[in-house]
Amino acid sequence: MLLAMATITVQDVDDAGLADWRLLANGLHARFRTGDMPTGARFVAAVADAAEELDHHPDVDLRPSHVDLALVSHDVGRVTRRDLRLARRVSDIAAGLGLTAQPEVLAQLEVALDTADLAAVGPVWAALLTGDAGALDGDDVVDRRGRVPLLWFQGTDAHETPRQRFHLDVWVPHDVAQERVDAAVAAGATVVDASHAPSFVVLADPEGNRVCVCTALDR
Repeated sequence: MLLAMATITVQDVDDAGLADWRLLANGLHARFRTGDMPTGARFVAAVADAAEELDHHPDVDLRPSHVDLALVSHDVGRVTRRDLRLARRVSDIAAGLGLTAQPEVLAQLEVALDTADLAAVGPVWAALLTGDAGALDGDDVVDRRGRVPLLWFQGTDAHETPRQRFHLDVWVPHDVAQERVDAAVAAGATVVDASHAPSFVVLADPEGNRVCVCTALDR
């Protein structure tokens, strides 16, 4: 049981042979190209049967051309080996239906708020975003129903003069992060700090608004 609850890394995903899946900010993610809604519905039904068998359930988003899936063990708030087992089963189902994964298009948006007093501001934002002040999970506000992006509180020193408060974290697969940074730079962004790559790279738009391109590596 302890092994099943162990924290999962990018290397664990690679070692498990899960080429269809990528670790992002909150969970293990995959997209499978279906081409049409009936094929997607058959795929989702088969995934639901497998999830019931394994007693572990993914978040599923069925669209006309594709199906997105996210896996996380909600009882412990992170990806575990239970998620790896279900991910492998889902990939087998997809292969049996002739579906192709598209890991290169995966992304997840996280909003980051600098604060020196998480205990004071965290419950406020949890209540605003989810209607439940108790939705604060550590230093994150997590909407389990997926209605709003993740909100992460970044610890900072107290300061009189306001500095940047909010910024966006764009989580992408580790193997496309540099491509995303290069695309932003080609579009006019400036790299502010790459010293923490591949974990994250800080960029700014031409007006100085900052954003981090983040991956699950080196965390």
